[in-house]
Amino acid sequence: MDTTHPILFFDGVCNLCNGAVQFILKNDRRGELRFASLQSELAEELLPPFGINPRDLNSVVLYENGTVYTRSSSVLRTLKLMGGPLSYMAIFGIIPRRIRDFFYNYISHHRYNWFGKRDNCMLPRPEWKGRFLEV
Repeated sequence: MDTTHPILFFDGVCNLCNGAVQFILKNDRRGELRFASLQSELAEELLPPFGINPRDLNSVVLYENGTVYTRSSSVLRTLKLMGGPLSYMAIFGIIPRRIRDFFYNYISHHRYNWFGKRDNCMLPRPEWKGRFLEV
């Protein structure tokens, strides 16, 4: 398992999550981020030692150098890792996590109703396939 790059674990059947991953792929200037679904074997292997149940699909999880970020912290850290103008959005980290996570949780709770759900995990475009750790 290659963990030299940051890995963003996401709900593979969530349309909002899949859209976010596609946005990241198009805008990640450094090309550092790798992706795997929370439903993957990699998530089952890597996340439980950090007290994270990959079957709890209410948060994207960023794994970076032996550290995990969840909820709003994972989003802000991901934006920072992407580089470019989007990295400046990490300034929202000054807002207390409890407040950021309140809004994150609200959106997460309603995401299937608002954005829909797929029957299967998304298949990446051929040019993005190398960025996905399990397809």
